[in-house]
Amino acid sequence: MFRYFENLVDPYTSYARTDHPPQTLWRFMWDYSQPFKSVFALTAFMSVLVAGVEIALIYYMGWIVDILQGDPAQVWERHGTALIALALFILLLRPAIQAFDVLLLNNTIMPNFATLIRWRAHAHVLRQSVGWFENDFAGRIANRIVQTPPAAGEAVFQVFDAVTFSLAYAAGAVIVLGGADARLMLPLLAWMLAYGLLMRWAITRVSPASQAAADARSAVTGRVVDSYTNIHSVKMFARHEQELAFAQEAIEDARRTFQAEMRLYTKMDFGLVLLNGLLIVAVVGWAVWLWMQGQASVGAVAAATALTLRLNAMTGWIMWALTTLFRQLGVVSEGMETIAQPITLPDAPEAGALQVTRGEISFENLHHSYGRDSGGLEGLDLAVAPGEKVGLVGRSGAGKSTLMKLLLRFYAAEGGRIVIDGQDIADVAQDSLRRQIGMVSQDTALLHRSVRDNLAYGRPDATEEQMIRAVEQAQALEFIADLQDPQGRRGLDAHVGERGVKLSGGQRQRIALARVILKNAPILLLDEATSALDSEVEAAVQDTLYTMMEGKTVIAIAHRLSTIARMDRIVVLDQGRIVEQGSHAGLLAQGGLYATLWAHQSGGFLGEG
Repeated sequence: MFRYFENLVDPYTSYARTDHPPQTLWRFMWDYSQPFKSVFALTAFMSVLVAGVEIALIYYMGWIVDILQGDPAQVWERHGTALIALALFILLLRPAIQAFDVLLLNNTIMPNFATLIRWRAHAHVLRQSVGWFENDFAGRIANRIVQTPPAAGEAVFQVFDAVTFSLAYAAGAVIVLGGADARLMLPLLAWMLAYGLLMRWAITRVSPASQAAADARSAVTGRVVDSYTNIHSVKMFARHEQELAFAQEAIEDARRTFQAEMRLYTKMDFGLVLLNGLLIVAVVGWAVWLWMQGQASVGAVAAATALTLRLNAMTGWIMWALTTLFRQLGVVSEGMETIAQPITLPDAPEAGALQVTRGEISFENLHHSYGRDSGGLEGLDLAVAPGEKVGLVGRSGAGKSTLMKLLLRFYAAEGGRIVIDGQDIADVAQDSLRRQIGMVSQDTALLHRSVRDNLAYGRPDATEEQMIRAVEQAQALEFIADLQDPQGRRGLDAHVGERGVKLSGGQRQRIALARVILKNAPILLLDEATSALDSEVEAAVQDTLYTMMEGKTVIAIAHRLSTIARMDRIVVLDQGRIVEQGSHAGLLAQGGLYATLWAHQSGGFLGEG
């Protein structure tokens, strides 16, 4: 039974992905609710039916009070069948109706709706550009992905568990009191008006207060995760107290926003107690007065009393449910600031797959300064022939890494274009572009998974033999064989820790190198690929690198100029422009910037001067 209701909606059902998600809260919720439309309609009906059953029970309680005032023997004779039917309904049908309603809410909607939002939100965020991620805390992004789905699920739950039920119950209460005596509806309707005004007051304030509190909690998460992610720096510079103060500022802001939110609930509860007191006195008092005048039966008084006491018990729950609904919608609104942002670097319409036949790369009048007035690349023109090995040299900030990022389309060029085998990379699917490029960078971060999983990123279908051959070529087999994590997993199955923190820089770089060897892409980018290696390992890896380069188009950045001296051509960048290019020997003979940088090297490293 549980499995049937749990599988009524598939949260992973296919859907049309969009680069521009809905920007308003209600459109956002409606868009995510599409797979649940039928279930929502059925749940709303069941909620109304449950409320109707509860009202009917109160009505029949008043009826029982009235019939009990006659002769006991005649009561059973006249009403015995109806009483048995009522008992069977309460024992059999009422639990079945309640169970069906609860199964829809708890087992169909709650787990699956949150899962659907979490899955689709994560899929959307993963499509964002590298630049988008660089402009926010990873912790805050993750927090919003985690917080928003359960908040949306809770909001939907309250709509059917409280809002629909309470509206149906209120309508039923008016009908029952009107059936007993129309005058009893007057104090109830007056109370409903006052209750509605109180709810409006609370809701208009709770939603923004809740959004502010959720935003403050996300800021706390962002700062805490930032400290933990950079724990080595925190410990190395002994900045424990500074990090505490940095976190305390956000924690205190979260406390203040939460205090403001809780003040609203206190005021709401106080107003609710006063209103409920007025409801009981007005409805029950008037019912008693009507009975004293002979204008209402004892059963009508009993039904009116039961209804008001039930409403008194329900109003706190309904108010809390409604404020919870809008508080959760506030959390969703805060989460939308991240998960509903348009894709900043979408694929072009009808973008096809990049086809690399030769590996020719052309940078044409390339401009990019990250939105600043200066810096970056300024009108760079560079043609790389198929299979050519080009080294990029220049001081820090000359534009070398920017050129690499634009080639990978981590950013869209602000001017000019990049063409691979006659295809503008802006017109091809980004994934297809990156599948054709292998890259080893100096800042190598590994996934917090096994060595095997990290290697498989380069080639998911790689065999064990192919993995072993790749790590051998990368001079990594020996240390991988000795790896063991706290759970006892060894070798390729050992987990490497967050960003590969359990490994040394050289070990991480060798695994990254093995991953690129497995990928075997026709275009190879090297950004200080051996910077973290000791001299002995570097010498062995350099031979592997040159073997890898055979038949590939290669662009390599190096501050150790000796590592690119054997390149076919060396391109010297300065302030975003090409100032020199040629062979190592030819550039030295020119006596220009390259020769100066070579002369200024200390121990084979490029100076900043």
